[in-house]
Amino acid sequence: MVTLWVAVGAVVLMAIGELLHARRVRTIARLAFGPDAAPSAWAHAAPFLRTAAAGGLAWAFAVLMTVDPKVHTSEEIPDAEWRHLLLVYDVSPSMHLKDAGPNGDMTRAQRARELVDSLFQRVPIGKFKISVIATYNGAKPVVEDTRDLEVVRHVLSEIDLRYAFPAGSTKLFAGIAEAVRLAKPWRVGSALLVIVTDGDTVPASGMPVLPPSIGGSLVIGVGDHLAGKFIAGHQSRQDESTLRQLAIRLNGEFHNGNKRQVPSDVLSAAAADARRPLIEQLTLREYALIVIAVASALLALLPLLLHYFGTRWRPGVAVARQAA
Repeated sequence: MVTLWVAVGAVVLMAIGELLHARRVRTIARLAFGPDAAPSAWAHAAPFLRTAAAGGLAWAFAVLMTVDPKVHTSEEIPDAEWRHLLLVYDVSPSMHLKDAGPNGDMTRAQRARELVDSLFQRVPIGKFKISVIATYNGAKPVVEDTRDLEVVRHVLSEIDLRYAFPAGSTKLFAGIAEAVRLAKPWRVGSALLVIVTDGDTVPASGMPVLPPSIGGSLVIGVGDHLAGKFIAGHQSRQDESTLRQLAIRLNGEFHNGNKRQVPSDVLSAAAADARRPLIEQLTLREYALIVIAVASALLALLPLLLHYFGTRWRPGVAVARQAA
């Protein structure tokens, strides 16, 4: 309420000053504006613009004096700003087949780690809490809500997680179901689901429904999608068409990462922040700063605009006539 009275007081004082100024201008109107004694049509709004700008500045400065100061720290992020990255990581034996990478000389697991590391470097990972879910013949959460990238890298590169599961066929949907369980209590649109797999065995039905907290999803396939390798009595290759359908069912993006990194546009589409629009996140402090910027610019530009465009009357002798 104090800020409102400060603004009202500034408007009243400015209005009184504008009235006194208008009376003086009327005295010299013919000298300033020519025989018509009238400025340009838009110039009649100048007193009201100056009064409004002065009131806005008074209100904004009063707000900045009364609100709590905003302290910027490099490490502290409010709870409402944290996002979550859910990594469903295929650890089945087929991920150790060597047919991945640009030259086909990497195992699928090595290529998967390379793609995940690239993803960490290209999204604002400092705003994400990372959870890793290993999936093979079932699913196990290995890391939950960590901010330490080295822990995630260690888990993906130094621990052979396939031995944590009994032998059997890959159950990718079990990993998605575990991700759904972790994501349910999070706020709407705050999580990014990333699935890295060779798509060796993906069922046609039974996929869990994603909760509202998962705002984007990205399915990354590794392994040769043409030739493949023989393992466990069958030909294992990346089932690109099935993984693409999986991404569509998840309302997300698919990328065959066997030879190419995830394109920036695909990554941006999947990792788009689904929080409230920026206009809804502005506080009274941000509104005050905006008013200061606009009102200051208006007060600075008005004298120039009035000088050059305030009247169409130009006193003096024209240069061409003087030459004649």
